[in-house]
Amino acid sequence: MSESTRPWGRYEILQESDSHKVKCIWVLPGKRLSYQRHQKRAEHWFIVSGSPRVTINGEVSDLQAGATVDIAIGELHRIENIGTEDVVFVEVQTGTYFGEDDIERIEDDFGR
Repeated sequence: MSESTRPWGRYEILQESDSHKVKCIWVLPGKRLSYQRHQKRAEHWFIVSGSPRVTINGEVSDLQAGATVDIAIGELHRIENIGTEDVVFVEVQTGTYFGEDDIERIEDDFGR
């Protein structure tokens, strides 16, 4: 397993193969990931804990533990932490390529 720290929190890769990648992601209170899309992968999120706000193609939803989110290839998406505890979710990526360079950032709080 490998862990990576980001300005919004961190993630740990739990499993990786040619057909999928599984990550556990922690988002710090008040932080959010970039508004982004992917050309080569879809994502499925399972919310473990915390108070996330999810935006998909401009549609905003406030979720809680146990919720799931499906993001198709090419859909704009973002998750942010609107609570006081870490948001923790498991992300399952499926598709043909899972590299970090398959991220097209539309908006980013950290200038990436």
